[in-house]
This record gives sequence, C-alpha cells and structure tokens, in this order.
Amino acid sequence: MIERLKRERDTILQQALTAKRPLTWPEQEGLFRWYSARVDAYLDAGHGECLLKRRDLAELVANALRYFEGQRYELRSWVVMPNHVHAVVGPKPPQTLTKILHSWKSFTASEANKILKRANRHFWQTESYDHLVRDDADLARCCEYTTRNPVSARLCERPEDWEWSSAFRAHDFTQQDAA
Repeated sequence: MIERLKRERDTILQQALTAKRPLTWPEQEGLFRWYSARVDAYLDAGHGECLLKRRDLAELVANALRYFEGQRYELRSWVVMPNHVHAVVGPKPPQTLTKILHSWKSFTASEANKILKRANRHFWQTESYDHLVRDDADLARCCEYTTRNPVSARLCERPEDWEWSSAFRAHDFTQQDAA
C-alpha cells in the first residue's frame, strides 16, 4: 500500500516535469498533505509487521531515541508505535538530522535483527518523513501530533497512557483506584 502511494505521488511529480510545468509550492504542499494523510491512516490502522508491538523492540527503540538526548540533539517529543516512530528532534551542531536518523536506524536495525534472529533483512523503510519546524506554534502542533498518535490510532485513551512515549506517566496507584 505504501509503495502504491509512493508511485502515485511520484507519477504526479513526473507528469508535472514532463509537461514542463513543475508543481507550484501550494501544489507541492497539497500533494504532500494528500500523501501524508494516507500514509498516516494506513499506519494508524495497524498495517505492516508491527514488530514494535514487541516490548523488547519498543524498549530498544525508545532507549536509542533517548540515548544522546541533550548531547547530540534536543528530543522534544517522541512515540514508538507498533509499526512506526515519530520524533520531534532538534539537532545540535555539528549534528544533522540525517546523521541522527542514520544512527538511530542503523543501531536499532542491527540490534532488532539480532533479537529477531534474522540476517540481511530490512527493519526500517528507507524513506523518512521530516518537517522543518517554523515557529513555536508549529513546534507545539508537531509535539501534540506526536504524543497524540497512540490516541488517534485507538491504542490508548490518553497520551500519557502509552508507555513508549515522551508523554508517558507511570500510573500512580491511589486510594481512588482501589475503590
């Protein structure tokens, strides 16, 4: 399904280039929103292998995301979903987003494949989505989107209930809970 969506997106871009009329900025944004909405819906529906449903693999990825937090990057918000990951990250110079993503993906893929006892298999898709945060309002929207993703996918009722998220708060057992 994702490959089909990529082909449709690429066909639209190629048709514009063939017609010698590249897409305008608003058209590019519209195409991006169209593609992103469909990919998000596909992922939120729980399609794919969903290897990150496994506690050991979700923990591996969550720990990798947090490992260099504050040193190589500022990790504003993150969530490990059953079949994908969201992270709002600000690289600290001389780090780049490309280097950070490569580090996360290569380390976790290698370790996950060891855990899964498999070799020469891709763990992550090659394509990643990134968005340049333009201002504080955009940052807040991206962080909210990220931590609300498990709620949107109907995996939990509140962001703080999803264990593999920057929003997670361990449940405090209170007297009210015992009632």
